[in-house]
Amino acid sequence: MQFNIPEKDKKLARHPHELFLVNLITNHILLFVGLLGMAGSYPLLMLVTPSISMAILIYILYRARRALIQDPWFVKCHWQIGARRSRLFIAMLAIMGLVISAVLVISGGEPKPQHYAFAGVGVLPTMFTVLALIVMESDAMHQARLGKVPDYLVKAFPAPDELRIDNK
Repeated sequence: MQFNIPEKDKKLARHPHELFLVNLITNHILLFVGLLGMAGSYPLLMLVTPSISMAILIYILYRARRALIQDPWFVKCHWQIGARRSRLFIAMLAIMGLVISAVLVISGGEPKPQHYAFAGVGVLPTMFTVLALIVMESDAMHQARLGKVPDYLVKAFPAPDELRIDNK
């Protein structure tokens, strides 16, 4: 639905999406690829990406909870979008971790080439999720710029009548 939102609130509503996109693009794509080249010499460097990611995702969840109390309606709704997608991403990362852990346990700690295919089964859905979330968060940032909120959020958090423009 479209709403008449002040520019200040539109700018604040973009913050969760910008933060999530920084995590996905900068951390999970650029930093991960950069660290992957050094993983042979320093394998513990691979823990940098999930550590940064968890810090950002936990912050988004924390801030979304605070937004329920302190932020204007429109900003609160967009933090809830970010929190919902953060929970989805955390679940995907957990599934990937479980699959990779299972492969390591089955292989006895020294994976053979055939084990990498099984690890790929856990990694590939997470990679698709990252790409899908980048598209979804870019769209959500655009929706925030236009003053739009998804219908499911309008039902969960009814909008003040003075903000409503249309009923689509």
